Amino acid sequence: VQLQASGGGLVQAGGSLRLSCAASGRAFSGYTMGWFRQAPGKEREFVARISWSGGSTYYADSEKGRFTISRDNSKNTVYLQMNSLKPEDTAVYYCAAGQRWGTSPSSYDYWGQGTLVTVSS
Repeated sequence: VQLQASGGGLVQAGGSLRLSCAASGRAFSGYTMGWFRQAPGKEREFVARISWSGGSTYYADSEKGRFTISRDNSKNTVYLQMNSLKPEDTAVYYCAAGQRWGTSPSSYDYWGQGTLVTVSS
């Protein structure tokens, strides 16, 4: 599976962005999809995940109520809608695909190249 993340950019605090992750290669619909982020000098951290069908989602506590993960299997794409953005959301955001239901990066087998989100105060 090849993953291509896009949609990052510069936004003011309180604003919104929608990230997209387009997949190609093996059957996208069979994979759990996740979003992670990594800020400078910090470890990669879990943001959200969605089951292969889209029927189950799970979020990190700091993102609950602000971020929404979704997927369109007909378009081989997963999305991350980010609202009420804060400066501490600034990071490179990565999408990932795996066949396990986990929050650790090791649960995912395929990774996109990352897209930078910068939130100004």
